[in-house]
Amino acid sequence: MNSALLYLIVMVAVAAVVFLLAALVFGRGEELAPLPPGASPTRLPAEDISAEDVRELKFQQVFRGYKMSEVDWVLQRLATEVGALRARVEELESSDRT
Repeated sequence: MNSALLYLIVMVAVAAVVFLLAALVFGRGEELAPLPPGASPTRLPAEDISAEDVRELKFQQVFRGYKMSEVDWVLQRLATEVGALRARVEELESSDRT
């Protein structure tokens, strides 16, 4: 009985030391404050989106992937930019033909 109690006390002490060491090394598990509703860490310039802007995009992660409203917003912005660029190319090509 004495050895079992001693074994239990040693195991609890070892677990406490390991826990405290891990807390010191990895931090206390603090998280950033949540973003206000409607806010997003996703950023794009107002005009002239470049390939580098698209490569640097970061989306807010939620329980099952990325936040759908942010992805939809970025796709809409990119579609608008691609449409404007295609219209400009068509305009320039048609002016070259005449």
